[in-house]
Amino acid sequence: MQRYTRPAILLHWLIALMIIGAFTMGLVMTDIPGITPTKLKYYSWHKWAGVTILALAALRLLWRLANRAPAYPAAMPRWQQSSAHYLHGLLYVLMFAVPLSGYFYTLSAGVPVVYFGLFKLPLLIDANPELKPVLKALHYWLNMGLAGAVGLHTAAALKHAFIDRDGVMQRMLP
Repeated sequence: MQRYTRPAILLHWLIALMIIGAFTMGLVMTDIPGITPTKLKYYSWHKWAGVTILALAALRLLWRLANRAPAYPAAMPRWQQSSAHYLHGLLYVLMFAVPLSGYFYTLSAGVPVVYFGLFKLPLLIDANPELKPVLKALHYWLNMGLAGAVGLHTAAALKHAFIDRDGVMQRMLP
C-alpha cells in the first residue's frame, strides 16, 4: 500500500500534537479564576500555538494540493471512502476556522496578538464589545467541533488498524 509523503506525515503529527496541546491549554487557562500571571502566560502560549497551527495548516494544505493522497484499499466500502473524504475536508476547514476565530475574538477584546512576543500581527478589526461574546462562543463551538472531528478521525484510524487491518492507518505512521 502506498504511504503519505514524509512532509505530509510530519505535518499531520505536528499539527495533531499542537491541536491537542492548544485545546488542553484552552481548557486549563479558562478554568483559572481571575487574572493571574500564570493565566496570562497560558493565554499567550495558547495564542502562539494557534498562530503556529494556522501557519502549519496553510503549509499542509499547500503540500496536499501539490501531492495526491494515497488511494484507499480497493476493498474499502465506498461509503467509508466518501466519509473519510468529507471528514478530512471538515478537519481542514476547522484547522483554519478555529485559530482565525480565536484571533478575531482576541482582537474584538481589544488585545493585540504578538507572536512569541516579537511580531505584532495585524489588527484586522477594532475592539468591539458587541462582537466579542459572539466570537467567543464561535471559537468555543468550533473547538468542540474540532474535538469531535478529531475523535471521530482517531476512532476510524484505530478501527482500520485493529479491526479491518487494511493498512489505512499505517499510511500515516512515521
